[in-house]
Order: sequence, then C-alpha cells, then structure tokens
Amino acid sequence: MHPFERQSVAQLLETRAALSRERTFLTWAPFEGRSRRWTYGEFAHDVARVASGLAQRGVKRGDRVVVLMENCPEVLLTFFACAWLGAVCVPVNAASTAPELAYFLERTRAVGLVTQARLLAAIEAAVTSQWMVTDASFGELLAQPMPRVEVGSSDPAAILFTSGTTSRPKGVVWTQANVLWGARMGVLQEGLRSDDVHLVFLPLFHVVALTWSVLPAIWSGASCVLQPRFSASRFWDAAVEHRCTWASMVPFCTAVLARQPIPPGHHFRMWGHAFYSSDYEKLFGVKLMGWWGMTEIVTMGLVGDPSLAQTPRTIGRPSVGYRIAVVDENGRACAPGEPGELRVGGECGVSIFLEYVDDPAATQAAFDEQGLFRTGDRVKVREDGTIEFIDRTKDVIKVGGENVAAPEVERVIAAVKGVREVAVVARRDPVLGEVPVAFVMADEAGRDAGFVERVLAACRVQLARFKVPRDVLVVDDFPRVAIGKISKAELRRRLE
Repeated sequence: MHPFERQSVAQLLETRAALSRERTFLTWAPFEGRSRRWTYGEFAHDVARVASGLAQRGVKRGDRVVVLMENCPEVLLTFFACAWLGAVCVPVNAASTAPELAYFLERTRAVGLVTQARLLAAIEAAVTSQWMVTDASFGELLAQPMPRVEVGSSDPAAILFTSGTTSRPKGVVWTQANVLWGARMGVLQEGLRSDDVHLVFLPLFHVVALTWSVLPAIWSGASCVLQPRFSASRFWDAAVEHRCTWASMVPFCTAVLARQPIPPGHHFRMWGHAFYSSDYEKLFGVKLMGWWGMTEIVTMGLVGDPSLAQTPRTIGRPSVGYRIAVVDENGRACAPGEPGELRVGGECGVSIFLEYVDDPAATQAAFDEQGLFRTGDRVKVREDGTIEFIDRTKDVIKVGGENVAAPEVERVIAAVKGVREVAVVARRDPVLGEVPVAFVMADEAGRDAGFVERVLAACRVQLARFKVPRDVLVVDDFPRVAIGKISKAELRRRLE
C-alpha cells in the first residue's frame, strides 16, 4: 500500500471543507476590479456546482478538459471540478498560440476548453470539435451541486505539458496519488501551517504554483491569495494587505523585487527559492529555503531545511521521499565536487509521474537501467552533502521561470522558406535570466532583406511570446563537433 490508497483529490477538498468550513481558503486579488473571498465550505460548494455544469456538457470520468487561462479563480474551480467528476484537467500556458493549443487539444483528445474571452482572437481557430466556455460565460457551469464521483488513487487527475529535448512539449500524466503526494510532501517539506497565508502569483499551469503552493495549502488548511501573475509593483501591496506569510519564488522575481522598496511591516516568514541566499534573507527580512524539482517529480526532490544552517547557492539535500543519485556519463556515482547528472528514483504514479501521455517510448527513455528518472540537470555534491545546481544537459532555455525547448523553436524556424539549418541557444539576460537566440544559415531563397523578419513572424504566429527568439543571427556556417553536429557550446561562447 501507499499513503493515498482509496483517496482522491476531490476527497481531500471535501474533507478539508468539512474540517475547516468557515476558514478562508482563497482570496482573489486582481490588479483591477473587486477582490473576492471563498471559505473552504464555499469553494467546495462551487466546485460541486461547476462539476455538475461540466457533467451537463457531457464530461464524464476519464475525459480531458483543457484550461487555457491566466491565473484566476476559474482555473482552480475547473481543476477541482474535473477531480470531482473523475475527469482529467489539462492546464496549459495562457500565452499559447493557436498552433500550440491545437497540439494540446489533439494530443490529449480533450472534449472541451475553458479559457478567457480576451484570448479568443488568438486561439479560436484551434478549437474544432470541442465545446468552449470563457470566463465571461463561466457562470453557465454553476448548476445544482452534485456528489463527487468515486475514483481510484491510480486514476489520472491531470496532464501538464513540459518542455524538454523534443520539438514538441510532452504531456506529463499525474494520477490522483501524484497530486496528493505533492500536497502532503509540500506540507512536510515547507513546514506549512494552518495559519499560513500563501501568496500565489506563479502560473497555475506550472508545478510550483499547483502542487508546491495551492495543494499543500489545502492539505494543511492554510489560505491562498491568488494574483493574476507576478507584478513587482503589486506584489508588496497584496502581501501586506492580506498578511501573507509564505511565497514560492523564482530567481526572476527575487531579482526584480530586490530593486524595489521593501516594506518593513510585511508578514512573510518563509520563501521557497531556487537556491539558498543569505544575502536575500537579509535584504527581504524573510527566511529562505533552497529547493529543486520538476513537473515529472511532482514535488521537491531536493530541498533545504530552514531549521538548520543552509549552504549559500545550494538547492538543498535529497528529499526523504526520493532516491537521489549524481552520476557521470557512464552512470558512475560522482565524488563530492565532481559535476554529474541528477537522477531521481521513486514510485511511478505516486511520487513520480505515471507516464508521458500516449508516448511509451519517451516514457521508457526517461528512466535509466536502475529505474532512476533522467532529469537532464547537472549538479555537484559539496563536501557537506548539500547540492549545487550547475546547468542543464537537456536543450532547455529558462526564460523568466518559463522553460523553452530549443528544438521546439528550431522546428518552427526550419519550416521557414530560405532556412537551410538552425540552432537556438540561450543568451544571458539581466532580467529574465536567459533568452533564446537563433543562429540561422540561409540558402539562396533566404538571402534577402526581409529574411530575418519572416523568421520572427513565423515564431510569433506559432509560439508563445516568451519562446520567440530575441535575435536572429544569420551565419555562413556553424561550428561543429567531430560528428558534424552543431556545437551549441561554441555558439553560446560567441554570444558571451
């Protein structure tokens, strides 16, 4: 047995609503307009109503529903309403273009889409046979509440798309047990308490906001304050007004906030962060804990312990919930100080994702002979046993907290007339951390004044804006390694 036998995500919400009915669960803090508050009891009631409305549209157990929205209460209501029905919620990036959305809908065989009216012009062409509800018509889903549908802990609960080494994002399937694992482990590793107020501004289609923030809050009976997105000018106002005590941060956010005035009377006691920094602790007056994870791992695989001394720039120590290895290219364990690939072991469908949706080959390739997940991240173990992040072996660019798969951008550019060969690499950026830059070799058809603009135009149509290259550099040839493969390391050095 595992800890979540005969439990489900909807059962967690139902149980919490019974135990903490009058406690505030969610406060919606929009940048414009009125805020709104739900107690646990009110939220569970509205979830049961939305589930009933989805059922009236034909959604049944096992069906997939795509949610394409910037942060708003409707995202969470739909996520839990799908769980209430035994359906599968598929939250995707709100910046997705019509071709990207068409891929998500096709890949998941989704029956419907919940989105925002302001996004329709950009994505409506992708919606064919699916029903569609927008935030403007969301009230139509509020039917008479229905009882939750009984599901098994191994049933799928969500699919999140993640960028990797392939030209298309892979759909990571989480079971009911996976989501509950994230909720429970989040409470344990974050030290979350029922009197905490978690400020949530990272996107809900990402693992950090969903299973590192909102789900642990529900497990512990804490409260969440939800903002549409990160805003340096609105971060502290919301934090102080709602007496927030916890936040999940990324380096982009802390770097921007470090240049803003910091109110002396804030109530934060803890931030989770991509690495531990005593300088940031002093600057913000908040205790920090380093951590690391990814969509496939569900929660933090490496995490700091704020009750003990933490080593600067480290991402913590192995979580008690996982087997952790740092190995070289031959699978040999690395000595302290020696860089190697981070690999993670757990139980698929509980502590590690179940599979990549409809892609058994990619699922099998993601694990080594010992059953450890190949993260593609390079780290090194320090002499004191803490772990420091170095870089990624996977071809992924981190743009302000968003993962961009270089092959996905290359696929779009390669289809432009006049492109003979293309390579996309990361360039350091003082604000976003990294941005994508495309090196392109053109043939005769691409040697005109409008070539670069055609490349960028194709990217703007087919890719979310954060994936669009900041520069397109036309080259006569590429630096290559012995087997003729493009040397991206050399291209990155040229950018430096």
